[in-house]
Amino acid sequence: MKLSARNQIAGTIKTVKPGATTTHVTIEISADVTITSSITNEAAEELALKPGMKAFAVVKASDVMVGV
Repeated sequence: MKLSARNQIAGTIKTVKPGATTTHVTIEISADVTITSSITNEAAEELALKPGMKAFAVVKASDVMVGV
């Protein structure tokens, strides 16, 4: 599959935590960098996500906001 998003960050799935409607997926990019994504439970099931799988964090956004 090809994507138009330029920000594709390779990593390894560390955790998959299903909730009532969404699943939180943590992808380890390096020893001290992780990215967590919230996706629908249906998407997580279709992708058959499991810890240890190779995966990509794909970021497609026009804005990134930071607050302190």
